Amino acid sequence: MNIDFTHRQSAHCESGVTANLFLHHGIEMSEAMAFGIGAGLFFGYLPFVRINGLPLVTFRSAPGAIFKRVAKRLGVEVVRQKFRDPDKSMDALDLALQQQIPVGLQTGVFWLPYFPPALRFHFNAHNLVVCGREGGDYRISDPVIDEKVLCPREDLLRARFAKGALAPKGAMYYLKDVPAQIDLRPAIKAGIREVSRRMVKAPVSIIGVRGMRYLAGQLERWPQKLGPKRAGQYLGHLIRMQEEIGTGGGGFRFVYAAFLQEAANLLQQPRLAELSGELTDIGDHWREFALFAARRCKGRGEEETSYPRLASILRDCADREEKLFRALLGEV
Repeated sequence: MNIDFTHRQSAHCESGVTANLFLHHGIEMSEAMAFGIGAGLFFGYLPFVRINGLPLVTFRSAPGAIFKRVAKRLGVEVVRQKFRDPDKSMDALDLALQQQIPVGLQTGVFWLPYFPPALRFHFNAHNLVVCGREGGDYRISDPVIDEKVLCPREDLLRARFAKGALAPKGAMYYLKDVPAQIDLRPAIKAGIREVSRRMVKAPVSIIGVRGMRYLAGQLERWPQKLGPKRAGQYLGHLIRMQEEIGTGGGGFRFVYAAFLQEAANLLQQPRLAELSGELTDIGDHWREFALFAARRCKGRGEEETSYPRLASILRDCADREEKLFRALLGEV
């Protein structure tokens, strides 16, 4: 019971799943285009939400939002389901596969056995596509893996009902009634407007560029407030959220820059290509922050990796992103 599903590896799970599901239905779409139309770029410092006992720093929109926005903006009907009963969740998955429908799932990474042990941690917003079944194993197109893999039913069930923050609760989704032709241009503009407004016009201080500045202020005070050891844990967690979960702070900016490059061609607006280059440079600056922060955690480069120096880099990223997203608002 296998579906002829094209597997394409991507940088980020949900945008990769979204692009691959649309491709299966005949709509050519890159991962970057899915990420942009789905307004995936985000920043939030949410100290009241804890991941492994540490405050959440997020560089992307909420799990499921990218797929939902892309489908809505392109006029595609989708089916989304969550379950209380694990057996019913697998029955629903099997039924869709029997109908030759590839199904997106939200899962917990820790319980997926095909991930290398070093990369298996408790993160419950990982998306993948199930595109077949072979006996007691399910054929998985996981966009962060280079080829399709098999996953035993018991492990997949455990991943679908992982406990903790962002618990997936058996979430599954798939496309239904996809139009034969789709005009991406209105959806591109809507996606740019949403991200830009969120980054520079958020009404609260923990979101967008204001959130970056708020985090910078908190980071400066971590050593005195938390003590050196706990401050190091907070900083290490920030690096992990930026560089290991999804594609991270710098990586998401590179994906969005690729989206702006595509958008410049489709909308025939060369200024978007210029802003794409600027965002790539900002992504490099985020990676520089991660490099210096990692050195700080290891006790290296005292002056260049001091907490005030790291906070200064964050503020510079915020200043540059504010200028960029205000410019984007002027273009669309």
